[in-house]
Amino acid sequence: MFRGLAEGSGRPWEVRMQRREVVVDGARMVGWRAGHAAGMPVVCVHGAGVSSRELRPLVAALGGAVRAWTVDLPGFGQSGKPSRPLELVGLSDALAGWMAAEEISGACLVGCSFGCQLAVDVAVRHPELAGALVLAGPTVDAAARSWPKLVWRWARNSVREDPRMAPLNIADYRDAGMRRVLSSFATAMRDRIEDKLPYVGVPALVVRGEYDRLVPREWAEEVTRKLPRGRLVVLPGLPHMIPFKDPGALVPLIAQLVRDGVPVVRHG
Repeated sequence: MFRGLAEGSGRPWEVRMQRREVVVDGARMVGWRAGHAAGMPVVCVHGAGVSSRELRPLVAALGGAVRAWTVDLPGFGQSGKPSRPLELVGLSDALAGWMAAEEISGACLVGCSFGCQLAVDVAVRHPELAGALVLAGPTVDAAARSWPKLVWRWARNSVREDPRMAPLNIADYRDAGMRRVLSSFATAMRDRIEDKLPYVGVPALVVRGEYDRLVPREWAEEVTRKLPRGRLVVLPGLPHMIPFKDPGALVPLIAQLVRDGVPVVRHG
């Protein structure tokens, strides 16, 4: 059972989440599911160095409207730890393998931060698995593809994030080990997501928080332009980690995309 406070109301709410384990290529992968609605399933993909912990509030919030999932990628959270850190292609192939094991296809892939890069990679290389994309805070633009620049942006962004997220990050980094954490950021910086975007054939919604210091407005607009069926939404007052800070802000956007197959058009 996931317990929390309904955003903006202070009222407690509960959503039953099912923990599930599957084996993909000999490795254990642990995921969580909420909701039983028919229609397009939703798969939420976590970012670099962390686990699905930060996305479970969003999965819980989505559970009343759609069938929603999230998973710990190999090396992170409760999933098995490969002997070597996986590169982006290895992580996206593991995500695709997990979806196949759970019999999920044609899903709305909701990426957060580096998870956007994985979602795009899956949509391009495993198109049967993706029915739509939501890219919340897509990384990494060319101007930030160096350690000094990326660290500077993280530092600037952190002051806007929910302070409850810091202990989750620390726990995730400890569980994964710093070698794996640093490798995940390095593979994110090497990925040229902009070269893949024109090959995404499904409806895609790009979401940026107004106060996101990791994802400049110009980059979010470039990502949207390169997507053949892309739309941009800017959410006022929110930072990079929208799914943790205010999952309720994403629920109607995702539910509408899943229902109608056409992203809303809303600019901040």
